[in-house]
Amino acid sequence: MADRAPFLEALRERVILGDGGMGSEIYGRGIFINRCYDELNLSARELVQGIHADFIKAGSDLIETNTYGANRPKLAAYGLEDKLLDLLREGVSLAREVAGERVYVAGSVGPLGPAASEAGLSESERDAAYREVAVALAEAGADLVFLDTFTSMPDLRLAIEACKAVTDLPVVGSFSFHRGFVMGSHDFLVPPDDVARAAIRAGVDVIGANCGDGPHTTLDVLEIMTQVTGDVPVAAMPNVGGPALIEGRSVYLSSPEYMAEYSRRFFQIGARLIGGCCGVTPTQVREARSFLASVQPRTAHVKIDDHGHRTRGKAPTPLAERSAWGAGLGQRFMVSVELDPPKGLDASVSVEKARFLHDQGIDAVNIADGPRAMARMNPTSLAVLVKQAVGMETIIHYCCRDRNVLGMQMDLIGAHSLGLRNLMLITGDPPKMGNFPDATAVFDVDSIGLIGFADRLNHGFDLSGEPINKKGDDATDFVIGTGCNPGALDIGLEADRLRRKIEAGAEYVFSQPIYDSTKLERFLDACKGFLSIPFFVGILPLASLKNAEFLTANVPGMDVPDAIMQRLRDAKSRDEQRAVGIHVATDSLAHAADLPPVQGTYVFPPFGKYEAILQVLKDAGVRE
Repeated sequence: MADRAPFLEALRERVILGDGGMGSEIYGRGIFINRCYDELNLSARELVQGIHADFIKAGSDLIETNTYGANRPKLAAYGLEDKLLDLLREGVSLAREVAGERVYVAGSVGPLGPAASEAGLSESERDAAYREVAVALAEAGADLVFLDTFTSMPDLRLAIEACKAVTDLPVVGSFSFHRGFVMGSHDFLVPPDDVARAAIRAGVDVIGANCGDGPHTTLDVLEIMTQVTGDVPVAAMPNVGGPALIEGRSVYLSSPEYMAEYSRRFFQIGARLIGGCCGVTPTQVREARSFLASVQPRTAHVKIDDHGHRTRGKAPTPLAERSAWGAGLGQRFMVSVELDPPKGLDASVSVEKARFLHDQGIDAVNIADGPRAMARMNPTSLAVLVKQAVGMETIIHYCCRDRNVLGMQMDLIGAHSLGLRNLMLITGDPPKMGNFPDATAVFDVDSIGLIGFADRLNHGFDLSGEPINKKGDDATDFVIGTGCNPGALDIGLEADRLRRKIEAGAEYVFSQPIYDSTKLERFLDACKGFLSIPFFVGILPLASLKNAEFLTANVPGMDVPDAIMQRLRDAKSRDEQRAVGIHVATDSLAHAADLPPVQGTYVFPPFGKYEAILQVLKDAGVRE
């Protein structure tokens, strides 16, 4: 299998995207629940293989075999126990044929279920049942064993030990938590941290949660679990909510909409294997792939973050000589305001908004690059129009979503030739979020790689390491900016990414809007050892209670604290809510401006209301 690393090695390098619900997919394709789904490996091979193929086409890096119920106690209910080994071998064979050399095949092993208790099986007999399944899956060619949807801690511990005793394959142990607990000995409820400790002691290679009460509860469970897992990778594979209970397993009789942004949240808390369970379809997996691509590009072949160009290239132009924006960085408190490009051909309204801001003394406007993955005029074009008509400093956002690295080099050199110097380099929102959900996301590199690329250009080298021109005397004069999210679930991970961005060449950083000053201080404290560039705090005045509820529910890292939500609820009208939003933004900016690393602000106009921005700046004392 030359095209992929061993499973555990791959988990250390990147996030692996799993598949979705095999049982719910089988049901959705016309097989009723009175059938033995494992037997379909023999009688409906094309159906099972078609489901595997659909998940792979959607972006799965790992698929689970259709063997969840393939053990002697469960098969006995259908009179199929003598077919066990055939079902296991065919389950692996069907998956392996479509997986090829890129996709991992996980041998799915479910709990023995009530049938084992009803048959009065002893612990040694249950151990033997798990061993038999594990050996058959390994001999058939599975890459790993996936202990799937266990609800009993003693049962999973027994299964882990049995599998580790008879095979060298990695073992994933996954629990289905109900209201945050699983069952322990004598029916005691066991919390996630104790579950993780017990599974690790039993020898599990990957610990996680699947099925259960849906993405939100799974996130809560894993946040507790990851506090004790140490170096053991974590898996997150929730269902979509609203199950019917069939033979001890949640089975979905419909396909509810999956909250794909939870894939990003799982990533942020450190999950390394992310996928879905019952009710999760190839459509949701495709959406999850798009989200994960926005935070972790799949392509590892484009490497541009080596810094050899700094020793052999041209010395960059001094920052103060590159642009007026560059000259002001670190010298005074600066203000930039976001300006959305138009959706159509006429940019006059956007240009007039820029003129208004320029007349009010705003230092620069940021022009977004397809914000929220919506198709608009590209930022370079609008920046040129603003520069020509207003003479104002512009900062063009440039993301990794829409171009390969060849296109990026052409775009950046072209922007420089048009007199544009200030960049905000970001990874970008995945297309699924916008009005072209079927558009292809490129993500050859992420923002760290793109920053390194721009830094190369400033030293006179292109992506390939060759001089920009034959004479070797050309170099760009970009002022390189980046972004960060102080409200990220994993502050350590976000701080480390910012450190890497600075090392790659970032010269200033804009933060995502944040409403909790404690989180901002905590993030800045995590960065104090390396934050050597100007930090611009993001400010977005809340427009209403509905606006605050939307941000909290839908935008990771932009949680509005309960105290602020209550102030908005207490406001008697929409105007009063807007006034609360202005007051909160003012207080946030005034507090942030006193923090030593903060040397400016990046302000988002609430629903295009630029007058509100001026009031916030004045009341916070950062502008007259």
